[in-house]
Amino acid sequence: MTAILLPVAEAQQRLIALAADRPVIEAPLREAAGRWAAEDVLARRTQPASDLSAMDGYAIRFADMPGPWTVIGESAAGRPYSGRVEQGQTTRIFTGAALPQGTDTVLVQEEAARDEATLILAGEGPAHRGRNVRRKGLDFTTGDRLIAAGERLTPARIAVAATGGHATLPVRPRVRVAIAATGDELVAPGVTDPSALPESNGAMLAAMLADLPVDIIDLGILPDNLERLREAFGQVDADLLVTTGGASVGDHDLVQPALKAAGGSIDFWRIALRPGKPMMAGRLGKAVVLGLPGNPVSAFVTAILFVKPLIAHLAGAADPFPTPIPAMLGEDLPANGPRIDYLRAAMIDGRVHAAAIQDSSMLLTLARSTCLIIRPPHAPPASAGDSAEILMLA
Repeated sequence: MTAILLPVAEAQQRLIALAADRPVIEAPLREAAGRWAAEDVLARRTQPASDLSAMDGYAIRFADMPGPWTVIGESAAGRPYSGRVEQGQTTRIFTGAALPQGTDTVLVQEEAARDEATLILAGEGPAHRGRNVRRKGLDFTTGDRLIAAGERLTPARIAVAATGGHATLPVRPRVRVAIAATGDELVAPGVTDPSALPESNGAMLAAMLADLPVDIIDLGILPDNLERLREAFGQVDADLLVTTGGASVGDHDLVQPALKAAGGSIDFWRIALRPGKPMMAGRLGKAVVLGLPGNPVSAFVTAILFVKPLIAHLAGAADPFPTPIPAMLGEDLPANGPRIDYLRAAMIDGRVHAAAIQDSSMLLTLARSTCLIIRPPHAPPASAGDSAEILMLA
């Protein structure tokens, strides 16, 4: 077991290395939202499949400008004109309809005047051949890559997959996540007894994972009892076991010995991070185990940096880690110590303002925050107006 404080980036990479490979399955489009493509998704058809009208009007041969034309038929979306348009002829056409054979341009209806079967130009008309036409393959052609492996399946990507001929998409199975809170002091939410502490981490973690492809197994509150913990851990059937509390090495911190007693192993413990230093990672059978601090703010930050990225990796994400963005500081910040610090903050009038008190026990401060300011290890003092990196919070 590592005794020194691991840098966050190194701990993240070691965590990812603990994850086992998972199979590729096919998910129906309506069940694919929020997952990640396990393989490249290639177009099985061309879009548009033929030249289409971009406007309501008349399909003409540009060489016949400025007319007049004889109207010989109609082309609508899904009901194309089946014949060929010859010199001096035209068809009525509607947006999304296929251009009839022989035509190459659309005269919009606002610039045309019609008297029964005779059409004349009533405006300037199209300036060039191909005007108001969506050419075949304008969007994509058969074989084009629509979605890259590892990209998230957003609504737009699901739509392009459907248009590209796919009814299912290659994904990884949903991630089974078991969540357990530990501690004799904890009671279920809703209890207002002043001598008890309502357990908040389970609900918080479930909310944080709500937009991910997970199936949550709620193990509830486990007591500070080595045998009870060992028994509970030994029965876990999941891809990821997340515990909160008890992961340190105090007299009542029993997660590590219980994990070992259940046949598990510890890969690393203690991160050069504030808040969240006493975090543990290991394995238990096929499951990765993450022991988060019991402090809810520390659990929140470590979930952002480790739990959510690990789930994204298990689900097939190419880049599972949160991406910092630049922001301008709203006030001065002091020099930082040897651990990377994630300061609760809020964006106000285009600048980020760190909460005045950063005590990790203060959940209300977290609830009012919209971002975390990242202060690297040994960062020098910063002034209002300086640039800083932040992580936005949903």
